[in-house]
Amino acid sequence: MIDPHIIQGWRGAPRLTTFAAFFEQTARGEANLPDLGTPQPDFRLLDFDADSGAFWEAHRRLWGNFDYHYFASIPYRLEEECRLATAILKFASDASTKFDRPATLYTLGAGAGTLARTLAQLGEGRLKTLSCSPTDGNRISFFKRRGSEDAYFHHGPFFELDDARYALDENLAPFRNGYDVLLEDTTFQMYGKNRVDQLAVIAPRVRAGGMLVQVQKLSHPDLETYLLREDQKDEQFKSRFFSRVQIAAKKRSVLDVMDNFQVDLESSLAALASYFLYSAVTWNSGNFYTIASSNSLIALRDFVSSMLRPAIPAEYCYHELPQIFSREESLPVTADWAWRPAKSAGAAS
Repeated sequence: MIDPHIIQGWRGAPRLTTFAAFFEQTARGEANLPDLGTPQPDFRLLDFDADSGAFWEAHRRLWGNFDYHYFASIPYRLEEECRLATAILKFASDASTKFDRPATLYTLGAGAGTLARTLAQLGEGRLKTLSCSPTDGNRISFFKRRGSEDAYFHHGPFFELDDARYALDENLAPFRNGYDVLLEDTTFQMYGKNRVDQLAVIAPRVRAGGMLVQVQKLSHPDLETYLLREDQKDEQFKSRFFSRVQIAAKKRSVLDVMDNFQVDLESSLAALASYFLYSAVTWNSGNFYTIASSNSLIALRDFVSSMLRPAIPAEYCYHELPQIFSREESLPVTADWAWRPAKSAGAAS
C-alpha cells in the first residue's frame, strides 16, 4: 500500500493542478493544437511496413484532439506509435493464444487512449484494453470514438487504481488479474521524481511473463546536452507544426515546470530494477526514450524482436539500440537480439 502522504503529494502535483487547464483545453480542442500542419507518419522510416500501415489506417480514424498536439510535439513519436503498436498487438495475440483468454493492456497518460482503442479494435476479441486520464476532455474523446466494446476507460489519475478499486469497480473486472502489457506514457514526470514509488502502483499489475513499456522524457547529467536536444526538437521538428509563439508559450507554461520532475536514464533503470530483472532501451529521440521491462528474458527478447528498427532519422537518436540491462550481472543476456524485417503488402501477419 502506498503511503497516504505520497498520494496526497501526487494530488497536489502539476498534472492535477497548474497543468489541469492546459490538458483540458487541449483535449477539448480549444487551445494548443498545431497551427501549421497535421502530423503524419513517414512510412519511408517504417520501411513501408504493411502491419504499421494497417495500424495507422485504424489509428487515424480514432484520433482525439490531444493526439494532434502530442504527435506534433515529440520528434517521430508517431512513427514510434506505429512501431510499438505492431509489437504490442503481436505480443498480446500470442498471449491470448497461449493462455486461451483475451490478453489485457493498460495505458496510462496516453490522452484519450487512442492506441488502446485502436488495438482493442484490431484485436477482434483477443485483447481488452484499459485507459485512464483525469482530464474530462479525454473521457469525452474516448467515448466519442471508442472503436470497440473491448476498450475501457477510467476517469481519474493512475494512482486511484489500487487493490480496493479493482475489487469493487465492475468497469475494472476484466483487469483484476493483471496485464500482459502495461504502457506508461510520459505520466510519471508530471507527478514527481520518485519513480520507485510510482512504479509500486503499476508494476505489481504486470502478469508473470508480461511487459511494462515506458515512453519517458529523461533529463541528462550534462545540462548543455539536454538543452541542445531540446533546441533540436523545437527548431527542427516542432517548428513544422507550431508557430514560434506557441512553442514559447508551452515552454513557459508547462515544460519549465515539468523539467523539475524528470530523472535521467540511469535513475530510471535503477528504479525499474526494483521490480524487473531485465530492461531494454528500444527507442531514443533526443531526450525521449522507450524502455521495455520484464521479469522474463524470453518475453522481453520476443517483444523487442517483434519491433521494426527505430523509425527515426539518425541525427535524433543518440544511442546504439537496443540496449539490454540486467538487474544482476550473473543473469544471462544473450547478444542475438535483432529487429524484425518490414512486411510487404500482402504478407501474412
